[in-house]
Amino acid sequence: MVYYHLPGLFEFYELYRAFLPLYRSHREYFYDWCEIGSIYGAPQECLWGGGRVGFGDASPREVAALMDEYGISARLTFSNSLLEEKHLSDKKCNKLLDLFERDGAVKNGIIIHSDLLLNYIKERNPAYYFVSSTTKVLTDFNQFVDELNRDDFKFVVPDFRLNKEFDKLDSLTEAQKNKVEFLCNECCWYDCFDRKRCYENVSRKNLDEDCEDHICVAPESMRCYRFSDAMKNPGFIGIEDIQKIYAKKGFSHFKIEGRSLGSAIILEFLLYYMTRPEYQLKVREEIYLDSSLDIF
Repeated sequence: MVYYHLPGLFEFYELYRAFLPLYRSHREYFYDWCEIGSIYGAPQECLWGGGRVGFGDASPREVAALMDEYGISARLTFSNSLLEEKHLSDKKCNKLLDLFERDGAVKNGIIIHSDLLLNYIKERNPAYYFVSSTTKVLTDFNQFVDELNRDDFKFVVPDFRLNKEFDKLDSLTEAQKNKVEFLCNECCWYDCFDRKRCYENVSRKNLDEDCEDHICVAPESMRCYRFSDAMKNPGFIGIEDIQKIYAKKGFSHFKIEGRSLGSAIILEFLLYYMTRPEYQLKVREEIYLDSSLDIF
């Protein structure tokens, strides 16, 4: 079984409110070899947020209730890399911790960068599991293995440039493979040397620091995100790759990025990665006609 970790817990609440009932009532529309492992994100103006500046304006209580209703793990993206002791007392983030903490069959998780925050949450809200964030930019395979060997983490998301290092990935133990969560559809320039600084800029903005925007120097950066471009990325993991290569090698967890995109493109991800081709148009029609989802 393959598990997808989907973007936009708060950002695309309306989309998931339309999609999840369809996913449950018409499971035959979707591949039987995959499931939703989690949905991740952070609300807007979230001090501990990282990776992307929070766009989500959905009610946290409504989001938590939706995830509970469908038995889906919610992951809070608390991957800010620049947190200090003074930031741990943030009331909004602590309320989110209390609201989303679950100690049942389906636990909720935290995507995390800072060890300071990790230790704080472990002591304060012990029911959470932790995911080592891709914002750490783990491009060195030995450092990635060290991260996998940490008991703190249930999953580790490597930098997308390790996605095709099959000779090294094959050397992992079964236990290590079970913790790997590949980022599938990254559109970032494969030769980017500034990725960590880009993430740090997002962390500063979430801390409300007065800083300039990070200027991406990647070729064709002005095109912004396009799924068709992501598919040409050397690190891209497509559906055939998952079925014919990764699953056979013992890997089962795959992360889909897209929190800063529009809901229409997120739907395309759900169609491409999860939906049988003969039902893709039907699912698209159901979502567009039965929800408030608009292209513009």
